[in-house]
Amino acid sequence: MGGTGRNTEEIEDLYRRHGAALLLFAASISGDRGHAQDALHRVFLKLIENGTLNQATDKKAYLFACIRNALLNDRKRENRNAPLEIETKWFVPPERDYAGEQNLRRALGSLPEDQREVVVLHIWGELTFAQIAELVGISANTAASRYRYALEKLRIAMFAKEKACAHSK
Repeated sequence: MGGTGRNTEEIEDLYRRHGAALLLFAASISGDRGHAQDALHRVFLKLIENGTLNQATDKKAYLFACIRNALLNDRKRENRNAPLEIETKWFVPPERDYAGEQNLRRALGSLPEDQREVVVLHIWGELTFAQIAELVGISANTAASRYRYALEKLRIAMFAKEKACAHSK
């Protein structure tokens, strides 16, 4: 811990004077008091570990900015781990075929994750198998194989659905 006694005292004083307002601000952003308290404590712990607030001309404004940034970073981290909604638009065809689009979404959703990833990157991301290989950490041949396996599964799934729909008419 790099903080000197004087700097730690200053940080503790700032916590006593502004902690309640910072907590209220954090709760207004996060919507959760516990999450707000965690962010507040992380910010002050980091200040104590760094041992200084000398770089800030307006210390109070700096603290509010730190709280806001900590919570926005938390939100970004949480959103990175959010599952993709099944109803997310994969593409927008010129003429909407809602049933076909829904069938394709279901078929894509049923693929193993590694195959679905390659299909989406190749078709909608317009990446080559070499680019996909580098991105995912596999060989280009493995990327191409996953793509072929996925297309076969999609073909079977889509053909089975079309066949079932044709017989029901």
